[in-house]
Amino acid sequence: MNIILMGPPGAGKGTQARHLVDTRGMVQLSTGDMLREAKDSGTEMGRVVADVMARGALVTDEIVIGLIREKLETVQGNGFIFDGFPRTLAQADALGDLLAATGQGLDAVIEMEVDDEALVSRITARSTCGNCGEVYNDITKPQPEDGKCSNCGASDFKRRADDNEDSLRTRLMEYYKKTSPLIGYYYAKGLLEKVDGLGEIAQVQAAISKVLDKSSI
Repeated sequence: MNIILMGPPGAGKGTQARHLVDTRGMVQLSTGDMLREAKDSGTEMGRVVADVMARGALVTDEIVIGLIREKLETVQGNGFIFDGFPRTLAQADALGDLLAATGQGLDAVIEMEVDDEALVSRITARSTCGNCGEVYNDITKPQPEDGKCSNCGASDFKRRADDNEDSLRTRLMEYYKKTSPLIGYYYAKGLLEKVDGLGEIAQVQAAISKVLDKSSI
């Protein structure tokens, strides 16, 4: 089963993707993670990525699709989770072509719906473990009192520099301009499903599982 998790910055896509990896054996394909992995891999594609990043240039859609192609061909799992990709209609077309060429397809596109004001409140209180990426929130999931990550035991907590109201609203506007057209794109293909992205983590997990179970029938 292959799915796309959609939603604005801070909607919780990464958290939900990790849960699906742990519980369903799916493989998370995060653009950022793939680029960092490729940069350090020493492969031909990795050298291309490293050169682009060293020059401060933008990574092209062709490079990202190439990285995804490598993953589809070499990584085994119970389906893929596309997290943070595609972001544009052109990328959606390219991903569709790639999946078709490899004899695969998409089973569902899950949009994690959020209220902007609630999202701003949540994200400005967010921090992460610098070691494993576990997400914490001053209000809903405070850092452990012993100062150690509940997932890996590290004590290196970080806050993103752009997790402030002004930066987040700029990122939200960029998302709505470039990525929101994908909602109509996948709706027209009969793939779009919506879940409440601002529920409790377990509630969102249950809603996503319901979508996946229905799509697998």
